[in-house]
Amino acid sequence: QVQLVESGGGLVQAGGSLRLSCAASGRTFNKVAMAWFRQAPGKERAFVAVITWGSGDTAYVDSVQGRFSISRDVPKNEVHLQMNSLKPEDTAVYYCAAVTRSLRWSLIRTVSVYDYWGQGTQVTISP
Repeated sequence: QVQLVESGGGLVQAGGSLRLSCAASGRTFNKVAMAWFRQAPGKERAFVAVITWGSGDTAYVDSVQGRFSISRDVPKNEVHLQMNSLKPEDTAVYYCAAVTRSLRWSLIRTVSVYDYWGQGTQVTISP
């Protein structure tokens, strides 16, 4: 079994920062890339950021570019999302996801591409 466990969510005021972490555990699996998605109430799950496990290439949704930073810790099997200058519209449940097969860069925002998902961590930003 593969498990992805998120941590680091919470309640902060607008302008504040949070650092989310996702730890991968269980059987060894080939991580091609890991990503963060988020789902706000009444909305579909949406892509936030992705990082390739080997080369560390990254991509972000436009709305978080320059405010969020995704990173990975290969020895620890962890991926992190540093979130700065948070806004109320960033409020959502944040999910960690992993893809184990070859990844077309054009599909990084597609939910169905990802093989494993965490349970999510709530991030709430107050005005």
